[in-house]
Amino acid sequence: MRLVVPADKKLTNEMVIPIRWGDMDAMGHVNNTIYFRYFETLRLEWFRQIDTVPVPVGCGPVIVNAFCNFIRQLEFPGDVLARHFVANPGRSSFESYMTLERTDQPGVLYADGGAKVVWTDVKAQKSVPLPDAIRAHIT
Repeated sequence: MRLVVPADKKLTNEMVIPIRWGDMDAMGHVNNTIYFRYFETLRLEWFRQIDTVPVPVGCGPVIVNAFCNFIRQLEFPGDVLARHFVANPGRSSFESYMTLERTDQPGVLYADGGAKVVWTDVKAQKSVPLPDAIRAHIT
């Protein structure tokens, strides 16, 4: 499957993540849980870039679901080019999408996935409206 940039999603950042020996499992490929770690690393880097690092007080982003489509097996050694997209801002949430490909095979999709991000009052454990500054990065 070739990588197709979704027209309805906004590319927010991309980064290269090295595949570590410890990412591998007994089957000889990157363990399925590590794909979610790659997604988390990518998403948190975007939050850092827009000065929105999640903290356990106040208001901030919380993931309410996550998914991954495993298309090809990633294997050590190598580097992953991870891309992060956002779409569909609502009152208090937006969709976050990620794609993974190997840097030595540009355009070949290895996995894609996403997560719904809800802006939350951490103490009250309730959603709150997306701040205008965050909404500006999504639209």
